[in-house]
Amino acid sequence: MNDASALYLGLISGTSADGIDAALVRFDNDLPQLVDALTHPWPPELRERILAVAQDETRLDLDAYGRLDVAIGHCFAEAAQQLLARNGSAAVRAIGSHGQTLRHRPAGAFPFTLQVGDPSVIAERCGVDVVADFRRADVAAGGQGAPLLPAVHAMLLARPDRTRVVLNLGGIANITVLGADGTVFGFDTGPANGLMDAWCLRHRGVPFDAEGAFAASGRVDEALLQDLLADPYFTLPPPKSTGREHFHLAWLEAHARVASLSPVDVQATLLELSARSVIEAIERHAPDAADVLACGGGVHNGVLMQRLGERLVPRQLRSTAEHGIDPDYLEATAFAWLARQRLLGLPGNLPAVTGARGPRVLGAIYPAPR
Repeated sequence: MNDASALYLGLISGTSADGIDAALVRFDNDLPQLVDALTHPWPPELRERILAVAQDETRLDLDAYGRLDVAIGHCFAEAAQQLLARNGSAAVRAIGSHGQTLRHRPAGAFPFTLQVGDPSVIAERCGVDVVADFRRADVAAGGQGAPLLPAVHAMLLARPDRTRVVLNLGGIANITVLGADGTVFGFDTGPANGLMDAWCLRHRGVPFDAEGAFAASGRVDEALLQDLLADPYFTLPPPKSTGREHFHLAWLEAHARVASLSPVDVQATLLELSARSVIEAIERHAPDAADVLACGGGVHNGVLMQRLGERLVPRQLRSTAEHGIDPDYLEATAFAWLARQRLLGLPGNLPAVTGARGPRVLGAIYPAPR
């Protein structure tokens, strides 16, 4: 397929469900280059429903599930349409839609991962072919289905003279270790913003802790922190992945000490949990890393970034922005790349990262009306 002049559009709403990121991407010598991007807000009521379901607070019957799938699809379509309206759709070859994850359970007798946001709705409304359902082929091959970003991290940020870590601070944190010898692996380390966002929403009525100010006004409770870090997930060997279905408010509140603490001290402890679990993962799995490049919404939490930077010394912590890569839209860029891989019939997973039995072509194609 000759797509030298084609554009691809990537869509994703991450674990925090803080908005739908849309990225318009072109490919120069097969490398993704961001052309334009935006974040489309969720209607508050719909975001509330998504978070309640993702945290296992609300059970859906089939009718409610179907309506939610279509409602999310319409919001994804609106995000794509907004970006297409200011760039034109004629040269857009396909939209890669990650959707919204409601459940991610890649272990057990019948492992599965579930992303919703009806791709047929997106194709119908945008008039562009859509590629979606990227994770299940990897899970079917025995993999975790996540993370899928390391291949793009390697293309854009690997250096032959150093081991480097790319740190994605979304609702869940994940790291990609780019070895000086060309090896690539990665995994989810645990919570990044998701627990802090949920606790902030409950106790402050706002969806996230701007700049980490709420956490900064509290004190870390070391006893609670050690209880939280005792969760077996943190010491599981990779490949591994997780999500809000594990690290949610009910998980937090199952620790009795939470009830005796002020909300602000719990928030401070949650920020330290995010920082400490990331740092311990890097020290265990990338002890020779020279630097750490951060992306995702957590780069805007100054307190979290400061804490990470202090504990990562002598490694240098920087935003991917210092390498010309917008930290807010790297994930959406990756799903544009994954859509292109699907249309080219090329694999999108890295078995060394996900644990799948081999490379797999990811995603299903939903054609636009002709």
